Amino acid sequence: MSLDGKVALITGAGQGVGRGIALAMARAGADIALAGRTLEKVERTAGEVREFGRSAIAIEGSVRDATALRRFVDETLNQLGGIDILVNNAQEVPLGTFEQVTDEAFLAGFESGPLAVHRLTKMVAPVMQERGGGVIFNLVTSAGVRWDMGGYGAYGAVKQAMRALTRGSASELGPKGIRVLSIAPHAMSPGMEWWIDNNPEEAEAFFKTIPLGRVGDCVEDIGRAVAMLAGDEARYLTGATIPLDGGQANFD
Repeated sequence: MSLDGKVALITGAGQGVGRGIALAMARAGADIALAGRTLEKVERTAGEVREFGRSAIAIEGSVRDATALRRFVDETLNQLGGIDILVNNAQEVPLGTFEQVTDEAFLAGFESGPLAVHRLTKMVAPVMQERGGGVIFNLVTSAGVRWDMGGYGAYGAVKQAMRALTRGSASELGPKGIRVLSIAPHAMSPGMEWWIDNNPEEAEAFFKTIPLGRVGDCVEDIGRAVAMLAGDEARYLTGATIPLDGGQANFD
């Protein structure tokens, strides 16, 4: 598995799954642009990337801000020379029942999820096409296909919209050499840790439904798989949802 000569732009790269993907891709040979709302976090991840001998830049900004998204792309191009891989990972999650999720939280979910994906895809696609192709990853969730959707309707709606964008952009960008995939991970991220702490009984029941019996490691289980999917080993795969979840979800 090699990503030598590739440049990846990863949003929400300061912790959790974004950080895990960044480290795995750096280990495979890619240079990394790390974007996030908290500069200290993305700078820390950038330092870890450099330990693998790769170039890394840290960019502060919110994916809800179109100007910040343009800056992510421009700084990556200016400092690293191109973009071959885009990972749309950052997301403000509207969790709760219909009564609990406010209009503001629901809107923030769509602005940071589907709208940010739509905007960044349009920005990077011409760059990728000029470089002969590329890969775009949209981070989604199995919450959209849960057996019990109570408390996950708003969150699932946001992420299912991103899956639709994946299918559409894969169809439109395939002739240009650009693959687009949805990734639905179960990872021991800060967000997962918070959910476990705040929903211990639900979490215990949930873990029993994972055939492999555990939640994935952000680097070794999620990051390495995404790095593999970014390479030529998966060059004929596009438009699909890949559940990196130990066999728990059923996306049929």
